[in-house]
Amino acid sequence: MVKKKSRVEPIRNDLPVYPIGVASRLLNVHPRTLRIYEDEGLIKPERAGDRRLYSQNDITWVGCLRSLIHDEGISIPGIKKLLQFASCYEITGCPRETWCNCDAVVDRALPRSLRVAGDPAAEMEARRKERAEREKEQQQAIAVKPEAERKAR
Repeated sequence: MVKKKSRVEPIRNDLPVYPIGVASRLLNVHPRTLRIYEDEGLIKPERAGDRRLYSQNDITWVGCLRSLIHDEGISIPGIKKLLQFASCYEITGCPRETWCNCDAVVDRALPRSLRVAGDPAAEMEARRKERAEREKEQQQAIAVKPEAERKAR
C-alpha cells in the first residue's frame, strides 16, 4: 500500500509563529525594544496566554520602523503622528512595486473626508475611498512620469 504524502502549505505571512526571543534575534534587537513598540501602539503581536507571537508581517513592519528611527531620525511619537495622516508606504517611501506586494502594509491614517463620527462602518468606507483615490493618483503620477521623461529628451 502506497502512503499519500501530506501536502505542506507554506506559512502565511500573517500567521503569528515567532515568540519574542526569536523575533528579537531575527531583527537583531533586544526583546525590550519590541515591548516598547507594543506599549507605544506601533505593533500588536498576537497573544497566546501571556506569550507574544509575531508574524512575518510584524517582523517586516518592525524592520521598517527601525529604518525610520535609525536611518531617518524620526522619533516614536513622530512615527505615531505620521501614521495618523499617511500609510506606512507613504512614510517610508517604498516604491509602488514593493508596497503593492507587501503583506505588512500598515494603514492607520484617519480618513480626511466627511463621515459620521463614531460610526466604524462609515470610517472604514471613508478609508477605503481615500485609499482608492491615493492609488489612482499614484497610478496617474506613474503614467505621467514617462511622458515627462520623453519630453525632456
